[in-house]
Amino acid sequence: MRRLICFFMFLFLVSCSEYIDQPKNLLDTKTMSEIMADLSINDQVSNTFQGKNLESGTRYILKNHNVKADDFVESYKYYVAKGKMNKIVEDAQEILLTKDPKAKDFVKSKTTPKTDLPKLER
Repeated sequence: MRRLICFFMFLFLVSCSEYIDQPKNLLDTKTMSEIMADLSINDQVSNTFQGKNLESGTRYILKNHNVKADDFVESYKYYVAKGKMNKIVEDAQEILLTKDPKAKDFVKSKTTPKTDLPKLER
């Protein structure tokens, strides 16, 4: 009897291996990357025009990609839970760099560590 209970417990634990269920309208990773790239451009616009309501820009981006806001949010949560968001963001960065090749030097300067920093004396 004890073995039977242990067997059912094992089956229960194995069957519950997913943290989050796949959304009904899951966006593919390419679409997510394109949307993330467009949203980052929209975010930079908000830095330029501070105090302006740029919610319409977000709506336009989602409409342009034929995506509902709920589908984007659910897909975002799913990819974060699955640990795939880093790859999507890297792909979005590549999309941005192809749109603006001049930005490549700027990104490279921000991501590489500086070795010529002066040392502090004690």
